[in-house]
Amino acid sequence: MLPFHKAVEGDFSAVNQLIIDELHSDVGLVENIGHYLVEAGGKRLRPLLVLLTANALNYNPSGDQRKHLELAAIIEFIHTATLLHDDVVDTSDMRRGRLTANAKWGNAPSVLVGDFLYSRAFQMMVRIGQMDIMNILADTTNTISEGEVQQLINAKNPEVGEEAYFSVIYKKTAALFEAACETAAVLAGASDEQRKALKGYGYHLGLAFQLVDDALDYEGDAEELGKNVGDDLNEGKPTLPLIHAMANGTVEQKALIAEAIRQGDASKLNEVVAIVRETGALAYTADSAQQQVDKAIECLACLEESSYATAMKELAEFAIQRRY
Repeated sequence: MLPFHKAVEGDFSAVNQLIIDELHSDVGLVENIGHYLVEAGGKRLRPLLVLLTANALNYNPSGDQRKHLELAAIIEFIHTATLLHDDVVDTSDMRRGRLTANAKWGNAPSVLVGDFLYSRAFQMMVRIGQMDIMNILADTTNTISEGEVQQLINAKNPEVGEEAYFSVIYKKTAALFEAACETAAVLAGASDEQRKALKGYGYHLGLAFQLVDDALDYEGDAEELGKNVGDDLNEGKPTLPLIHAMANGTVEQKALIAEAIRQGDASKLNEVVAIVRETGALAYTADSAQQQVDKAIECLACLEESSYATAMKELAEFAIQRRY
């Protein structure tokens, strides 16, 4: 357990149990795939954001209605559903150091269990019974779907620029970070100012995480990452390290990377990594991530000092320091 988990250790354990409970289905395959995904672990950052934000705002659950736990589980189900669909679209075979669900069970079960998780999340939203939260999460799931399609369109296109890239990583990643914080703020009865600031915290933190992910694909360790290094190149994804390298490299370097993107060819990964380093693209991506982290931390000024606010700052700092 990472240090920033410890501030909400009890709630976090309760959410993990709730996730298992809510995976119940009369269809055995649904439970099998669901439990396989849960057992894979992961940092569970999105539900963690719900718990930290709610507690930082002094959320006080009434009776047995611990709605922040339900909300955290909802966010995790939405995230897991997107991963299931992502892995099918990207034909990925490794995630978190294990076979993906589609590699183990096939594409059709993975897509359908992803649909189950989406629908279970919306069943749980109804139980919370707050229209503002349902509205935010309905809009967010729609935004994530748009991001998936946009990323598919951008694949194997070396002409994609920074603006289009940032649009995709907002929709695919930052939107759910943003929603986790904003919905927790709504649940806790935050002021409009706090709600806006915490939404901003999630937005900037989500961008930072994705920027670091995209850099690690060219400098990370496969064992630490739990996935294959070079996957983005193999899928023809024009991420920021490649976009910057093409903008600042020689004609020959730009041509090599452009062709690798067009072909979705990771066989030249070593040459691409050398160009990415030589052009300062990794440093540029790291600087961009640091700027987002700095902005995220600034947004925390809306909170009173507490162990939860401190953990949120530590989480933002972890975003830039991590190697996995």
